[in-house]
Amino acid sequence: MASSAHSTPSVKYRYGEMTWPEIREAAAAGRVAILPVATIEDHGYHLPVDTDVLLCTTVCERGAALIPDECVLVPPVIHGYSPHHMDFPGTLSIDGHTFIKYVLDITKSLAHHGFTRILIVNGHGSNTPFCEIIARLTVIETAGNAIAMAVNHWGLNTVREVVEQIRESAPGGMSHACELETSMYLAIKPELVDMSKAVAEVNPYPTTSIPAWTDLVAGRPPTSSAVAWMPYWSTFSQSGVRGDATLATREKGEQILAAAAEGLAALVRELRQLEVGPRVDHH
Repeated sequence: MASSAHSTPSVKYRYGEMTWPEIREAAAAGRVAILPVATIEDHGYHLPVDTDVLLCTTVCERGAALIPDECVLVPPVIHGYSPHHMDFPGTLSIDGHTFIKYVLDITKSLAHHGFTRILIVNGHGSNTPFCEIIARLTVIETAGNAIAMAVNHWGLNTVREVVEQIRESAPGGMSHACELETSMYLAIKPELVDMSKAVAEVNPYPTTSIPAWTDLVAGRPPTSSAVAWMPYWSTFSQSGVRGDATLATREKGEQILAAAAEGLAALVRELRQLEVGPRVDHH
């Protein structure tokens, strides 16, 4: 016999599904605004061009679902800075200055509506410096009324911990359309991944100081200098892959996604509770 009692409605956390009074209440409650940011670009022969968007938005969705009453999940920015990928058909790139201004306008809009804690979650490597600038500018252009932080979803401490345990590729094997990203996509939409076309292209540069490889989790070779550079992707990758996609599995992806969701939820809680002191003008 069915119960006549009404179940308590779940807390809304998807920003786009909320009414404006609900958004006003969410801001007043001190909930953290999560803003996913990614891009559309090539990901080898085996992955769709929406890889960065799908992975980033899935991590944010699963993380937000763990703490729905402590955050709001803002609709994603799906286009980013990818001019170095334009030799591969399908890539859509936004000028760097346009990207900064566009995303900054979003964070400032959130601040205008009362959100004082904003977390930009990035899913595309070359967005990284821009997202850091946006986080800094958000603080400055809101006179410190809003605090914004930027994090790459693979940079969450829980992701680094689980990857160290389950990865099979050597350092350099997790860079782009690689063991990490392919595993995650397999765990979300396996029907769109063609593992028969997965390849390994680590392709180190034969140098001593300039990084021979980069790795989303392992970072740079310990012998390299801390330089930042990005040549055109087609100059070192034939397929679009950088890393080893052949070692990807759905099981690894499920573990990474679970760790990312937990890490993101924990970070949101930390950001929500973060106390920032008042400015002191020492003139």
